[in-house]
Amino acid sequence: MAQQTITLIGGGLVGALLAQQLAQRGFAVEVFEKRADPRRAGFLGGRSINLALAERGLQALRVAALADDVLQRAVMMRGRMVHDLEGNSALQRYGVDDSEVIWSVSRGALNMQLLDAAEAAGVQFHFGQSLVSADFDAQRIRVADVAGVERDVPFGMLIGADGAGSAVRAAMNAHSPLGERIESLGHGYKELEIPPAAELPAAVLRLSGGHDQFALEPHALHIWPRGGYMCIALPNVEGSFTVTLFLPAQGEAPSFATLPDAAAAAAFFSRQFPGLLSLIPRFSEDFDTHPVGTLATLYLDRWHLDGRALLVGDAAHAIVPFHGQGMNCGFEDTVVLANLLAAAPDDGAEVFAEFQRVRQPNANAIAAMALENYVEMRDSVADPHYLAKRELGALLAARAPQHYMARYRLVTFSHVPYAYALERGRAQDALLEQLLRDTPRVADVDLEAAASLLRSSLPPLPPLRHG
Repeated sequence: MAQQTITLIGGGLVGALLAQQLAQRGFAVEVFEKRADPRRAGFLGGRSINLALAERGLQALRVAALADDVLQRAVMMRGRMVHDLEGNSALQRYGVDDSEVIWSVSRGALNMQLLDAAEAAGVQFHFGQSLVSADFDAQRIRVADVAGVERDVPFGMLIGADGAGSAVRAAMNAHSPLGERIESLGHGYKELEIPPAAELPAAVLRLSGGHDQFALEPHALHIWPRGGYMCIALPNVEGSFTVTLFLPAQGEAPSFATLPDAAAAAAFFSRQFPGLLSLIPRFSEDFDTHPVGTLATLYLDRWHLDGRALLVGDAAHAIVPFHGQGMNCGFEDTVVLANLLAAAPDDGAEVFAEFQRVRQPNANAIAAMALENYVEMRDSVADPHYLAKRELGALLAARAPQHYMARYRLVTFSHVPYAYALERGRAQDALLEQLLRDTPRVADVDLEAAASLLRSSLPPLPPLRHG
């Protein structure tokens, strides 16, 4: 087995999972993480509190023999529960049945599970150690502890798994420009919380549709779509929901710039999200104290510096969160990279180049689909034409399953490359548009003729691995 030491910067979700997989494959792995150990200091993440775990991420956890443990602390979400302006709600399933669901997981709890697994595999962690600089010619990094005391550490192979604000990326870019482009969405987000049902008055709960310890239906991702903006809510295991408001950062109302304080925001919620405000008893405190997060997409021309340094996960390809695939894409990275390194442990330059060749087109594809999904979530889910295409697509999937699968299902419940899902989705959408152009009502479409057109127009889908 290989014994080369690999130095990882970043002990978050992707860094911890990658470290565990590399250690399992015989590598000596050291991880430097700027935060304190969350298992001792408490989780202090600044990013979203919970995340959507889908098939790609689950498959990576299966490879690491962690999937069952993670799912024991996750909440199943069958689909989108769409809430309209009149206070009505309806579920739009993600998949065909309960074999195709996504899971709401706690970022902090998952990170701690992954750290435990990595340590058990032999990974050595150094917490409270920030990357100050990197000398790629001498192959040494400089790290600093919380007191500011610096020291030099040699490395043979350096991997940056330190997120969208990657210090490794900054050091690599200073050494040799990576062609970095950061495209801001122009929208921000703010997180609020619906507490467990026991903390809310019975009168408030009577109309909310929840059960047991949950104030809302627990097995759904709740969306309040409002065209140019939206609110969402994801369930947490203990019964609470993490609520996220997405709005333009600047400009005319509604934007974060036009909601200067909790009083203005509460009035806005009362008008636009009926029934939601009463479920957030700490609304004023949360709104005034929680920061507005930024949303952007990162593109790089180059992810690596020959065989010396490589970027993975958000450090290489941060995306907006609207397809729930950021973590899943990063987890998929870890399996591909660990397998490549295990196959050629002494050829870092070739491995890193191959990793970028395989993963970059897929990272670009999911970045594009995540941006498109924001429009879908905040607008299209309430649009009659979108709903008609969705209905027709489901009928075609039932009639010609070898030739049609909704793009969302391809991304979320299969292992086909993201780039394939993007292109196939575009081709299928064009076909649906063609079928509904002259007969906008799904009931008027000749389904047998439509299925024949589908089979003659598009090649069969590749074998689809589920689980």
